Amino acid sequence: MTIQQATEFTHQTVLLNEAVDALGISGERAGGIYVDGTFGRGGHSRLILSQLAPDGRLIAFDKDTQAIANAEQINDARFQIVHDSFASIGSSLAERGVTQVDGILMDLGISSPQVDDASRGFSFRADGPLDMRMDTTRGISAAEWLATEEEEKIREVIKNYGEERFAFQIAKAIVARRQTAPITGTRQLAELVAHAVKTREKGKDPATRTFQAIRIFINKELEDLEIGLAAAYDALAPHGRMSVISFHSLEDRIVKQFFASKVKVEQPDRRLPIRHVDLPQAQMRLLNRIKPSESEVTANPRARSAILRVAERLPEVQA
Repeated sequence: MTIQQATEFTHQTVLLNEAVDALGISGERAGGIYVDGTFGRGGHSRLILSQLAPDGRLIAFDKDTQAIANAEQINDARFQIVHDSFASIGSSLAERGVTQVDGILMDLGISSPQVDDASRGFSFRADGPLDMRMDTTRGISAAEWLATEEEEKIREVIKNYGEERFAFQIAKAIVARRQTAPITGTRQLAELVAHAVKTREKGKDPATRTFQAIRIFINKELEDLEIGLAAAYDALAPHGRMSVISFHSLEDRIVKQFFASKVKVEQPDRRLPIRHVDLPQAQMRLLNRIKPSESEVTANPRARSAILRVAERLPEVQA
């Protein structure tokens, strides 16, 4: 395996050991097939590969072209990279002749190199083009969207995806500004938001929620997550495990509710003459919920909001 040389933008993989350990790659399972839903800079993938047996297999996904370039430096016959969202897990696995996998890891959100590279437009801390696309080969940039979208839709996105209480004022300010000049830079947008937000959360830049909201919308992150979770479950073999790391409440709520829907089942009236094997059965069992340790948060403050949820697919009860 070829390890990538250090680059200008580094990334500390959050909950690295915990997320991979949760997959239970040992014994016979070490020869199984695993999926890394977000390759990023490859921290989870490299650790999975180090635990796989010679006949094991890892298929990784990512929308980011820079992540794909990084993944292509891994020289390991057990590894494949797919330039697509994890929402395509079902079709992408089928194209590769894979019907079931033994574990799936999904590390949601955005990586440090994406944030730190001003040319990507994800951060308001340094000026750069207002792009925000994880896959710069597809879709429209944040600047293009803000230039044409209706005020009501902008408000809705900022409110729902950023949980921003000043969404109305921010959307109104965006539409007013673009009448005189296009909003093409991250600093332009950050300053505009700062003027529109009346009160600020302690220790948080006023533009934080707006940037999060636009990024989530532009990249269809929540839609992809809902599709990806369902596809991942369908791909799991009995006793296969799903390990999901979320970084904000919107993501975590979707993951939590999805797992709950597979764990809890409504039972019919006990007075009905139904055989035990015909009763609705739980499809998954929850294994763990883990947050980063104090030492990890100290070393990597971006890990502070991370939550790892782990669940295992249960075998179907045979009649």
